[in-house]
Amino acid sequence: MGKKVFVLAEWREGLLRNVSFEAIAAGKQVADDGEIVAVLIGEAVQSYTQELISYGADRVITIENDQLKHYTSDGYSQCLLAALEKEKPDALVMGHTALGKDLSPKIANRLGAGLISDVTAIEFSDNQPIFVRPIYSGKAFEKKKIIDDFIFITIRPNNIEPLKRDDTRTGEISSIEVEVKDLRMTIKEVIRKASVGVDLSEAKVVVAGGRGVKSADGFKPLQELADVLGGAVGASRGACDADYCDYSLQIGQTGKVVTPDLYIACGISGAIQHLAGMSNSKVIVAINKDPEANIFQVADYGIVGDLFEVVPLLTEELRKMKMAST
Repeated sequence: MGKKVFVLAEWREGLLRNVSFEAIAAGKQVADDGEIVAVLIGEAVQSYTQELISYGADRVITIENDQLKHYTSDGYSQCLLAALEKEKPDALVMGHTALGKDLSPKIANRLGAGLISDVTAIEFSDNQPIFVRPIYSGKAFEKKKIIDDFIFITIRPNNIEPLKRDDTRTGEISSIEVEVKDLRMTIKEVIRKASVGVDLSEAKVVVAGGRGVKSADGFKPLQELADVLGGAVGASRGACDADYCDYSLQIGQTGKVVTPDLYIACGISGAIQHLAGMSNSKVIVAINKDPEANIFQVADYGIVGDLFEVVPLLTEELRKMKMAST
């Protein structure tokens, strides 16, 4: 029997986040030919509805309020709980993002439901979904199932492939009115640090620098390589602690967890805390002067050499390849 699956869609700066489409794909697996209902919460989010349908949503529910321009756990939880109470779905899927990690425990507590977080794959046994998630900083994986009637999971970005976009799909769009009240915090304005390029947490290619970049200027060749590859720049905690870059770029156990198709580690020794944030990348390339660096133990390809010589050469060759293919 098919299930009704809620998917919380995320948006940022006028665009839907790719994890929203990945969550729809995960929801399809859980739904067993049931219904996928995408939920959009925010201010003026109607413009995103058709794109969610194109990526597999059967229905879209919007909840709009001028107090939802910026995310707060109080505001979003009130809205999502109201939608859950009205629709009574069998499952809820959201991204294991900053928003998802903040909101999901609160929703699980209010519902009295179990939560499986950071899911990287979904398998089936006796027609029951089995959820795969990393443990011990990515050194091992565990498989879990939910024995209650309500399924609640968060999925790690870049692990579940979105469905193929089909702009001919149609679906129902409706709205729910929710009175947002008793907010303990309101956000008047968000001042973002200047950032260029692709969102690090959703990038298909990540070029990361460690202490070996030696300075803030040392990240410039890494940014050039990332631009050629259409990727994002990240960093180890050592580089952040040395003030070579902002902590928003930190990858690791106490930073962001990324799983790109290609991860290029430049001047990174490979401390266990850093490996916890990137070791599940599909292909890992390490560039380091020290042939004994721990990063080579997890790398698919290793280059022993000075990153300031290797990275510009790689960038130039890739530029030539791109020009030749156009």
